[in-house]
Amino acid sequence: MGDVKGFLKLKRQQAEYRPVCERVKDYCEVCVRRPEGGTRQQASRCMDCGTPLCHWGCPLGNYIPEWNDLVFEGKWKRAYELLAKTNNLPEITGRVCPASCEDSCVLGINDDPVTIRENELAVIEHAFKEGWVRPSPPGERTGKRVAVIGSGPAGIACADQLNKAGHHVTVYERDRELGGIMRFGIPDFKLEKWILGRRLDILRAEGVDFRAGVSAGADIPASDLLGNFDAVCLTGGSRVPRDLAVEGRDLKGIHFAMDYLVQQNRINSGEKVPKSDRIDAKGKKVVVIGGGDTGSDCVGTANRQGASCVVQIEVLPEPKTVKTTSSHEEGAERTWSVMTKKFSGERGRVKKLVCVRSDRPDERFEIDADLVILAIGFVHPEHDGLLAGLGVEFDRRGNVKTDDSFKTSVDKVFSAGDMRRGQSLIVWAVYEGRMAAHNIDKFLMGESSLPAI
Repeated sequence: MGDVKGFLKLKRQQAEYRPVCERVKDYCEVCVRRPEGGTRQQASRCMDCGTPLCHWGCPLGNYIPEWNDLVFEGKWKRAYELLAKTNNLPEITGRVCPASCEDSCVLGINDDPVTIRENELAVIEHAFKEGWVRPSPPGERTGKRVAVIGSGPAGIACADQLNKAGHHVTVYERDRELGGIMRFGIPDFKLEKWILGRRLDILRAEGVDFRAGVSAGADIPASDLLGNFDAVCLTGGSRVPRDLAVEGRDLKGIHFAMDYLVQQNRINSGEKVPKSDRIDAKGKKVVVIGGGDTGSDCVGTANRQGASCVVQIEVLPEPKTVKTTSSHEEGAERTWSVMTKKFSGERGRVKKLVCVRSDRPDERFEIDADLVILAIGFVHPEHDGLLAGLGVEFDRRGNVKTDDSFKTSVDKVFSAGDMRRGQSLIVWAVYEGRMAAHNIDKFLMGESSLPAI
């Protein structure tokens, strides 16, 4: 390492955000980029540890100590080249990944861990600024054709890798715009959509054929996919939300988190949504059920819509290490060990939640609510349509079943991402897409030069 005592000299510099009073008035990115000199200092905190567990914590196996050292030395281009070897979407993960690598950082045993996520973002944004991230089409084509269904992180990573191997890749996306959950599920204040567009433009220039607004299984029958392509990869995500089947669930004013977030993202993109269809928190008492990242995104969205107050409840006990996001800092009351037993309302609209403490089920209490957002995850992918048409098998959780090579029960059909492993993180989706691409390339060519991680 460039400075083996850097971690002794410097403390962790937390991510900086725009002032709350400013950022809640818009949907622009909340983070403030750290100066390059500050990033080099923070990178020097990466220790020359014998066993860098950050590798274990990152599904992609990013070369974290190596590019931290290169950043400290000011060798930004080499740092970018190492980062690009393992991550197809570092500008996305550098913004929205919960950074399990930092949870595994050896320095974190007795001090604050290295700012790995912010350093990763600094590397890729420096590379874009310097013009190092540019299209690099494959030198020759194999003549093989692959269809990738879904343009989320798993689909994009899979398509990128297969295109690098020289295959003709067509990506089908049923939404009118590309990006999947990155486009519509993540709020703009965490991920402005021009960032996604910048990457998609590069992939197009490299030869990936993106077709938005095309529903595989409907607009293109499953039989056509099997007949016209040498391989198909299913990366459609896990889109069936988990519901809360309690009394009063049919009251108006109770919505799934993804319906709420998607609608606001569409409005931000300029789409007109009739007032009667709007899920609007303005002036309302909002309760978000679910304590994860999606629930946090709903908190931030409600704050920007002008909610009178926001309460976020979680059925699990309060963890030893509580994660506080920028959305929580903007205003939210958080409560753990809360089970919702019933919704009650007036004139057909929700007005209260009747709850109990998980550890004290006999003690009931109420929470006022004009708007309730269910952010309690997803159960499995949609089975009707394409998956039914292909006839793929499902595992016991309802996800697409594959073998160790990511191949489904149907010949030449593979699957990756949330559709295969269940709801998970973007970094896992990128890993899945890369692994599927390696196995598809091997299936088509007999061997593969694509990395197996």
